[in-house]
Amino acid sequence: MIPGEMTYVEAKGAGGPEVLALAKGPVPRPGAGEVLIEVAAAGVNRPDLAQRSGRYAPPPGASPILGLEVSGRVAALGERVRGLKLNAEVIALLSGGGYAEFCVAPAPQCLPLPRGLPLMEAAALPEALFTAWTNLCERGRLKGGEKALIHGGSSGIGTMAIQLARALGARVFTTAGSDEKCEACKNLGAEAAINYKTSDFAETLRELTQGKGVDVILDMVGGDYLRKNVDSLATDGRLLQIAFQRDSEVLFNFLPLLTKRLTLSGSTLRSRSVAEKGEIARALKHKVWPLIEAGRIKPVVYKVFPLSEAAAAHRLMEAGEHIGKIVLSVKSAPAAPLPEERLGA
Repeated sequence: MIPGEMTYVEAKGAGGPEVLALAKGPVPRPGAGEVLIEVAAAGVNRPDLAQRSGRYAPPPGASPILGLEVSGRVAALGERVRGLKLNAEVIALLSGGGYAEFCVAPAPQCLPLPRGLPLMEAAALPEALFTAWTNLCERGRLKGGEKALIHGGSSGIGTMAIQLARALGARVFTTAGSDEKCEACKNLGAEAAINYKTSDFAETLRELTQGKGVDVILDMVGGDYLRKNVDSLATDGRLLQIAFQRDSEVLFNFLPLLTKRLTLSGSTLRSRSVAEKGEIARALKHKVWPLIEAGRIKPVVYKVFPLSEAAAAHRLMEAGEHIGKIVLSVKSAPAAPLPEERLGA
């Protein structure tokens, strides 16, 4: 039976990692078009840190519980759900609620567990893969033979973007904050990795490309990177901005956008509609799942913490020493099959 109560991670007010603690609360019920997932693992992402600190409110209607991605088992179906079965192992992109034993997810945002991939690793897929695909493939139109620069190559999104770009046949360059991280990026398929703490990436990239620049840049840094990114783009290049770890307000000369025919694109994922996210999920299942199941793309998991140590997971992410994803283990294995067939809205 589905219990009436579950354990989840509560943020007791805005603040540092110390505000995170385990709590008890009711198991959510899936509405029409939604499924209830018994969570095996949840990915940790920077938006979680921003929400915890009070700098990033969840969108209207989203669960106040942290967590934007999970892996697990379908425990119950809401009305009008098609294509998903009870007890199916899935991964899901969420607008919130992942740091818990159970969560609700829109059915279109669920994908089957890739063959051969453990649930603990699969929890690291949704946020990074949805983001990388949307920006590199849909907005950036990256294709084989082009050159791509991935900033933050050792991050969860960066490690996924490097592999996806290489699978598309692109030449990949990246930046990272240590020689160890740069080496990890090269092991994932980057042609060159630039330590931004010891080198000017724009100057180094100019040398690596014989002054021609790159076709696509994926950036989550912002600030003074904007000018350098524009300088590093080739004619008809595309700059894809997905976050601002530095300033979002900068003094900038837009003339190169005209002379080089550049495209500057910005996007966020969390606030997009279920229909939009469902379209991305369908594209991933068709185009990327075969690559994952063939071993050409895989999540890079740096460390797994139990749910009770969510605060420690946040401290590790804030320290910035990790390579790839940090994951919270919620259940070591799925429980026995649940008898419920379908729940009302």
